Amino acid sequence: MMKNDVFKGVLYVGLGATSFGMLATFVKLAYAEGYTTAEVTLSQILLGLLGMAIVFAIRKGTGTKPLAKATLKNKVQLIIAGTSMGFTSVFYYMSVTYIPVSIAIVLLMQTVWMGVILEWIITKTVPSIKKIIAVAIVLSGTVLAANLSNVDALPNWQGLVWGLLAAASFTATMFSGNKIATHLPTAQRSLFMLMGGTTVVLCFTAITWPGQFNFSIFFSWGIFLAVFGTILPPLLLNAGFPKAGLGLGSIVSSLELPVSVSMAYFILNETVSPLQWLGIALILSAVVLMNINTRSKQ
Repeated sequence: MMKNDVFKGVLYVGLGATSFGMLATFVKLAYAEGYTTAEVTLSQILLGLLGMAIVFAIRKGTGTKPLAKATLKNKVQLIIAGTSMGFTSVFYYMSVTYIPVSIAIVLLMQTVWMGVILEWIITKTVPSIKKIIAVAIVLSGTVLAANLSNVDALPNWQGLVWGLLAAASFTATMFSGNKIATHLPTAQRSLFMLMGGTTVVLCFTAITWPGQFNFSIFFSWGIFLAVFGTILPPLLLNAGFPKAGLGLGSIVSSLELPVSVSMAYFILNETVSPLQWLGIALILSAVVLMNINTRSKQ
């Protein structure tokens, strides 16, 4: 029974990570059709908010047990924490306007070492030697995977900055998602966090609004991006991590990196050199190194 639960957990986490890993490629395709970052992010998060509200309503109406009630403090905390989700979408999608998807996802994976630093700051505990080694491996892999070693073909600096900002905000999202109001159902927590994210995206849209908005994005790409980028990932990851365990779950969730790069390679025809694949392998090995002992103990 326990092995069956672990298998289900791995499956859920793997599907959630794969779903998230596909996003940037389809955002790039939407850009090719003339849509803007504001149109893409707004359609995704508004439809995602609507979809999550429907999921929560169904869960509330069909559940056999009464759901835990969210206090005003819980709601405010989740909405504030959710602003990082909005920033992640805006920053990440801005980065792919300047740099290839295969490099943008590598930058997003900098959450590995950013999470270590955030944990150090919050807990006041010096990272273990294992984590320090893993961070060094991630940084080394990033130099190769992001093609930073090739001085003649360095990625656009604006794309690099947006990508690192996306990683920083995603780190905040992961931390708050595992710490705030964890007694509430996943759909309910995600719903309030999406409200915060929607606020950020609405502000971004207002600031960058050129005077027109192509509403066809809601039907052409919005629904797809909302389902696979806003609704399914949090539901699948939150359902899978408790079953798979934090260590194994973290390893499986890193699937988003090879999935995203492979999608960019096969669908967008982006060039990915052997050195970049080596860098990706190093980053994945660092994720395994950081979490393998956790899995062994479980």
